[in-house]
Amino acid sequence: MSEQRAPADHARQQLEPAAADAVRAYAAQTREKADQFAAVLEDIAANGLPAVEDCTPWEELRETHLARLAAQRPAVA
Repeated sequence: MSEQRAPADHARQQLEPAAADAVRAYAAQTREKADQFAAVLEDIAANGLPAVEDCTPWEELRETHLARLAAQRPAVA
């Protein structure tokens, strides 16, 4: 990522402390997920693909994820 500063004629709007904390927390979560994903890829590179019997079908993963999203969404009357 670039470390360039914004031009002087375009002042950046500072975030409220709570918003800045939320952005930092989101960045940390994103970084953690990326590290986990990289670890999986490194394991596959080192050891090969797992056996089909040890894997979860993508349809099952999709349905689980959709159910999780539906549970988070408030009910509509």
